[in-house]
Amino acid sequence: MSEILGGKRMRRNRRTDWSRRLVRETTLTVDDLIWPIFVIDGENRREPVASMPDCHRLSIDEAVREAAYAASLGIPALALFPYTDDAQRDATGSQALDPDNLVCRACRAIKKEVPHIGLITDVALDPYTSHGHDGLLEGETILNDETVRVLIAQSINQAEAGSDVIAPSDMMDGRIGAIRAGLDAVGFTDIQIMAYSAKYASAFYGPFRDAIGTNACLKGDKRTYQMDYHNSNEAVVEAGLDLEEGADMIMVKPGLPYLDIVRRLKDEFAVPTFAYQVSGEYAMICAAAQNGWLDFDRAMIESVAAFKRAGADGVLTYFAPKIAKHLTSGL
Repeated sequence: MSEILGGKRMRRNRRTDWSRRLVRETTLTVDDLIWPIFVIDGENRREPVASMPDCHRLSIDEAVREAAYAASLGIPALALFPYTDDAQRDATGSQALDPDNLVCRACRAIKKEVPHIGLITDVALDPYTSHGHDGLLEGETILNDETVRVLIAQSINQAEAGSDVIAPSDMMDGRIGAIRAGLDAVGFTDIQIMAYSAKYASAFYGPFRDAIGTNACLKGDKRTYQMDYHNSNEAVVEAGLDLEEGADMIMVKPGLPYLDIVRRLKDEFAVPTFAYQVSGEYAMICAAAQNGWLDFDRAMIESVAAFKRAGADGVLTYFAPKIAKHLTSGL
């Protein structure tokens, strides 16, 4: 058999832990993690999200505590998403422009107590609209240019509250250039933009919509502005446009079903590229682990390592604090 195999035995480098670590091609570290959290009105509130085990809607004081915990683990940044009461929702998403809305108050509170953690804020109207869509609605049509004008004001509102990174998730055409120009015009030239460049109309968003309260109010679907999941070339065009318009970073969402898109965008543009391991992906791993069908810790780490292997520079994941604690456990 030795004569058949010759001198090449791939298992030699896999034989010991130290050797596997030495020849490892990609490495997942805490520096790769962004932790999305949900904020809600009130005090001392930790409201479980039924479809996302171990995830909670947090009052701002609790969000500040979690921000401090994240910083203690070395997690570089949080992404903030609000749960807006139905009474505060309206057709135009006017709460998005209120300087005292949940996201703005959370930004100010976290920056006061944990000033060195990065804050990434979502720019879209769906957390605030009574119809659950990301933009202004006329009949059954999402109005692109009219929505973009609102998104500029929303971005400035968040920047004034202390957001470090504006992350437009709405998928309106031309919004990156318009937001960049709007921020620059009022002196926010250092605020970064992480564009949701390839955001697909996906079945994997359901638990997230539960978490922010849009599942119950969403009318129709979002296929006229989010991407068709059959398409790959379109993602390259979208990302290219966003970069031309001034995006500092690009994102692919969802994550694991779209690793080919992550790889393609990284190869095509060689810019900071991120992936969002969305709520449905998180919920599936948790549910399978709860049923004893897989090892939770190993599946969690393996799933996020896949993004690094595909070329992502970082990952938005609800597993972030758990991963940060487990990275040294030899998984």
